[in-house]
Amino acid sequence: MNNETLRSFCLSLPQVTEDIKWGTDLCFCVGKKMFCVAGTAAEVSVCFKCAEEDFNMLCERPGIIPAPYLARNKWVLVQKPSALNTGEWRYFIRMSYDLVTAGLPKKLKMELGLL
Repeated sequence: MNNETLRSFCLSLPQVTEDIKWGTDLCFCVGKKMFCVAGTAAEVSVCFKCAEEDFNMLCERPGIIPAPYLARNKWVLVQKPSALNTGEWRYFIRMSYDLVTAGLPKKLKMELGLL
């Protein structure tokens, strides 16, 4: 996984916007809520939200840790892109998107055409 592949996949999801936050982090949002954050350094590092049942399993893998400041909300930080294969990357990024979308107010989901 590299930044361009990640960016392309995230932007292929419905109603996704991108923004630079905290000076250098590329943030992908749906309904103004983040679902994926990627560092823009040469070595890719990516944070995303995951299901509670996946959080511990992911954190046991080498190269994945609880995300600083966001771990209580079940976010992980993938420090080594090789910690996940391509299918897993797509699955977990889509799962993060779905989890964040599910938490949006119904009115906003309707406005965005997500219902």
